[in-house]
Amino acid sequence: MALDGIVISNIVYELNQLITGGRIDKIYQPENDELIISIRNNKNSYKLLLSALANMPRIHLTEVPKKNPLNPPNFCMLLRKHIIGGKILNVIQPNFERIVEIHLEHLNELGDLCIKKLIIEIMGRHSNIIFCEENNRIVDSIKHVSLNVSSVREVLPNRIYTYPPAKNKINPLNNITLDDFIAILNDKNTIIHKALYFTFNGISPVISEEICYRAGINSSTPTSELTDTDFTNIYTNFESLMKLIEEGDYTPNIITDEEGTYKEFSSIELSSYVGGYESIKYESISHVLDSYYAKSSNTSRISQKSSDIKKIIATNLERCYKKLDLQLKQIKDTESRDKYKIKGELITANIYAIKEGDKELKTFNYYTNEETTISLKPNLSPSENAAKYYNRYNKLKRTFHALTEQIIDTKSEISHLESIQNSLNFVEAEEDLQLIRTELMEYGYLRFRKNKNKKALQKSKPFHYKSSDGFDIYVGKNNLQNDELTMKTATANDWWFHTKEVPGSHVIVKTNGRELSDTAYEEAAALAAYYSKANNSTKVAVDYTLRKHIKKPAGSVPGYVIYHTNYSMYVNPSDEKVTLI
Repeated sequence: MALDGIVISNIVYELNQLITGGRIDKIYQPENDELIISIRNNKNSYKLLLSALANMPRIHLTEVPKKNPLNPPNFCMLLRKHIIGGKILNVIQPNFERIVEIHLEHLNELGDLCIKKLIIEIMGRHSNIIFCEENNRIVDSIKHVSLNVSSVREVLPNRIYTYPPAKNKINPLNNITLDDFIAILNDKNTIIHKALYFTFNGISPVISEEICYRAGINSSTPTSELTDTDFTNIYTNFESLMKLIEEGDYTPNIITDEEGTYKEFSSIELSSYVGGYESIKYESISHVLDSYYAKSSNTSRISQKSSDIKKIIATNLERCYKKLDLQLKQIKDTESRDKYKIKGELITANIYAIKEGDKELKTFNYYTNEETTISLKPNLSPSENAAKYYNRYNKLKRTFHALTEQIIDTKSEISHLESIQNSLNFVEAEEDLQLIRTELMEYGYLRFRKNKNKKALQKSKPFHYKSSDGFDIYVGKNNLQNDELTMKTATANDWWFHTKEVPGSHVIVKTNGRELSDTAYEEAAALAAYYSKANNSTKVAVDYTLRKHIKKPAGSVPGYVIYHTNYSMYVNPSDEKVTLI
């Protein structure tokens, strides 16, 4: 759910309570479209997150740590120059829009007191963070919007800031009479659910549904079919909700389903969610948003940053699949090569029985014990006819051997690419992604860039689990990590697990001299299946053996190993019985 006007009003209320009067201590820009502002107020420290990420724009206080780049972007440096040490005067929400303005006071280079505005517009892909002078002249913005991008308004340095174009919506906090309320909604000529959020700023479809539910009205009812009593009930609940907002009486909460999955968040109680849903209440709207976006924000970031890798892998896999299909068709054409060798032999065996100008040879085929007829070129001698068939045989034989090697190489490349593709499903941090980029660069799929892959390998750690009976289990997140885990971390008597003939992670169980339990075998195998391409299947075959039986051929791709002594078992993919450390 996106932030609506009610949630933003709650955020503004909370920020005014906590950071108004505070001074800006530090400013970071961990992402291209995200700011973290450290604020000190009343001996407390706060971190204010402003994000213009297209699918998750927001503003709230945060406790989630963010990694900062070594070289701050230009927008970050500009803000540091202008507002470090500045005092926050107030935070406002103009016209109940999805816009938040932070008004700041600071001393300029001449020592004069100046007012600045930091504005965040929370509007999906049009979201932006804009820094303005007191007279609304734009100093800079985190996203530049020229007339080539938007014909509606420019957001560029030295332009005058104007609000996004109005949609003729009404501020719901304005005093609206019942008669005006009815007249406005009737004019919409649509169902009441849509009429509400089409008419009023900051009212989302979820809030519109909630108002209808509280009024006992079916939200799909056309406004033309509503009675005066219906309108009165809707108006009463609408006014009651607006009164809570005016009084700052918010109820920050998250709605979860039976499995504990987050479904919605809001600053009012959503009584319309019944039957299997639970409302988890929080003291702070910032805690709600921190909790709601904590995982999805990181997942979205990783997905966004890995999109080019996914495209490159998909493109190369499609190329390899097409190449393999062609090679298999070509090698099938060589299956008939032996018949040309036999024809050459039969012509040679009967060379003195063939007369010049003969168009065919009828002879006994001692391979099939049948009479056979062989076509001849009348303009060629018997020996030349035999040579023609031998040449055809040798050409097909050479083609067969060349294609056999090519097919092995193509299948190996497909297996390599599929293993990288599988690794992308388990990326949790940018260090994990960097290792995958490094591997793709080493094999020519990505343009080579200088990178700190050794540091990335040190920072990116394999998954560490404990079996239910206490054995340490490690799972590689990518091919480079698989090599490190299997060939360097594991010792000779540790156990190694991997899905049979399916791309997946290497799984190592540390024995520390102990005999492995049946439980540990089963749980490690289930993890190997879970972290594989077959994780949505049942009864997945998993090979396992002692580490001392694993060999890595010289020059082989990362993650590729061979073994000849192993056991196998069938398991269901799962990580439920083990504990992630």
